[in-house]
Amino acid sequence: MSKYKKPKKQDLEMNLLSQINPNAAGIDIGADRHWVSVPAGRDEENIRSFACFTADLYAMAEWLKQCGVDTVAMESTGVYWIPVFQILESRGFDVKLVNAHYVKTVPGRKTDVLDCQWLQQLHTYGLLSGSFRPEDQICKLRSYIRQRDNLIKSACVHVQRMQKALTQMNIQLHRVISDITGTTGLSIIRAIVSGEQNPIKLATLKDGRIKASLEEIAASLTGDYRPELVFILEQELQLYEFYQTQIQKCDTQIEQCLASFTDKVDVEKKPLAKPKRRGKKQPGNAPQFDLRTHLYRISGVDFTAVDGLGALTVLVLLSEVGLDPTRFPTVKHFTSWLGLCPGSRVTGGKVKSSKTRPVASRAATAFRMAAQTLCRSHSALGAYYRRMQSRMGAPKAITATAHKLARIFYRLWTSGEHYTDPGIDVYEQQYRDRILKNLKIKAQAFGLELIPISTPTECVS
Repeated sequence: MSKYKKPKKQDLEMNLLSQINPNAAGIDIGADRHWVSVPAGRDEENIRSFACFTADLYAMAEWLKQCGVDTVAMESTGVYWIPVFQILESRGFDVKLVNAHYVKTVPGRKTDVLDCQWLQQLHTYGLLSGSFRPEDQICKLRSYIRQRDNLIKSACVHVQRMQKALTQMNIQLHRVISDITGTTGLSIIRAIVSGEQNPIKLATLKDGRIKASLEEIAASLTGDYRPELVFILEQELQLYEFYQTQIQKCDTQIEQCLASFTDKVDVEKKPLAKPKRRGKKQPGNAPQFDLRTHLYRISGVDFTAVDGLGALTVLVLLSEVGLDPTRFPTVKHFTSWLGLCPGSRVTGGKVKSSKTRPVASRAATAFRMAAQTLCRSHSALGAYYRRMQSRMGAPKAITATAHKLARIFYRLWTSGEHYTDPGIDVYEQQYRDRILKNLKIKAQAFGLELIPISTPTECVS
């Protein structure tokens, strides 16, 4: 720990504002040192710097306690803030992580010392809002989910390399089967790396569900089996299988973590309804345990009843937003945090832009991917997506549908109700009634009246 010599006295008081947090401190997080500022008069030196080692972080917490601090605001990028946040939170401090974008444009304050002073002053007058961070148990689940996502992405890289090696050998296996990492594809690839090059024998390894004939598969497996490419294929296969093993281990940890959550509903007394989408193939990266029941037990709501929200998508959403909906006072707060609602850039009474705010959110990405799956859905949400797509194009339709999904999710999240799809016919009728209502209003504005056209049968009679 090192002390900073107190600078010349500057006028940092905002006389026109009242102090909301008189016991506030500000921390500017760095890679190797953290600068901390406490209110003047709490210590001989109200600005100190601490190293990034754990012992120094505990010393920081002790010094803040001695100075009578009860709330802390910190500014950081990357992941340097996490140890500081967790240690201070465990010591009873109210910690707020501030988005660096909100305070980066302050003129004349470009040093670590002045940054921590500025954070402390802004937090004293209640001008900073902390970033959302769920409870610790959800953070643990979120770490497992994000690690699982990283493993899946790494495995996909090796799938692409296997496909490249097959293409270089002119083995067109992907032309006759939909997935080279399925049962048939992996069986054939394992046989190739084991030394088998006879197309007829390789084709006999196909699964009975494959529609392509033996002759078509054999023709696709006739290629130039160069030794160096077979070697590359073998290594990429081993790496892919290694990542699959790691994903299974991660799934075990996720299941154990979900089992530790408190039950919000008794599954035996109030069992989960059967899924309405029967016979639909599970995603290839889906966990091998009953994930849907776990999610229903800990949340009390069957989110998978909403079209587009699968069990894996709901798992990602709950791991990002948590189980406490009170952190978002209204649905508008929730959709704004996701960056799915229209923006409101108004200057001089004129709307400059209504584009959605750019947000790096895994939850928003999950809602967008769920919305994209509704393009062929025979549901009200599917009809809504196609209606928006015809008006605004696919990208904006995805955002609009993701916004609607987020609103439905929030309603179920807060009320605990069961979702019932009104159906595509009900949605189309509501849309037709809305159009007729607007046309009648326009006609009345011009002193006109809408008259239904008689059917051809009535005209003939």
